[in-house]
This record gives sequence, C-alpha cells and structure tokens, in this order.
Amino acid sequence: MENSIFLAKFWGWYLIIFFFILSFNPKRIKQIFEDLKDEKFLIISSLVSIIIGLLNILFHNIWEPNYKLIITLIGWTSLFIGLSLFVLPKQTVSWLKFINVKLVQVIYMLLFFIGLFLLNVAYNVLPY
Repeated sequence: MENSIFLAKFWGWYLIIFFFILSFNPKRIKQIFEDLKDEKFLIISSLVSIIIGLLNILFHNIWEPNYKLIITLIGWTSLFIGLSLFVLPKQTVSWLKFINVKLVQVIYMLLFFIGLFLLNVAYNVLPY
C-alpha cells in the first residue's frame, strides 16, 4: 500500500475517533490540559508528538496541492507542537489553552471534516 493512502487512512480514522471522543466526553480535553501541568506527562506527550511528527515527515514529506499536503502538514504540526512543548512548555500550554477555549467547536468540526476527507480519499467512497 502506498504511504500516502496508508497515512490518509491512519490520520482519517484518528481524527474521526478523536472528534467523537471529545464530542461525547468534553471533560477529557480539560483533563488533558490539567495533566499538562505535570512535567512527566508533558515530557512524554512532547516526545510522542515529536516521534509521530518526525516519522510522518520522514515517510511523507510531499508538498503537492492535494490530500498529500494535508498529511504532510499534520506531520509538521505534530513535530512543531512537540518541539514547542519540549522547549517552551509553559508558553505552549498557555497558547494551546487559549486556542482551545476560543476555537474549540471550530477545531472539532475542522478535524471531523479533514478526517472525512482523508477517509474519502483513501477508500474512494465519493469521487471528488
């Protein structure tokens, strides 16, 4: 299976699952931000984010103006957030809290539609 299709399936399912978890259990996001105050959780989270972002970039750094760009941007975003959490933890956590509070519903819906789009590309349900 081509890397792009595999990653479209992976990120599509991940984003859809993430959307439903946060939609049906909104307390979970508050719990995550509370856990980010703990340095151990913060370090583990940042390292996981760096690893996922770096692997995504190494396997898929394609800058074509189609669905492949979305996959590449997800990898770069993950790497950037992981590095930010590791290097500037307090500033990044406060920035993430601000973004979450102000744009939470927009972010949820955006994640949902990106996930649907990637799954549609991967499984070719509706031609686009």
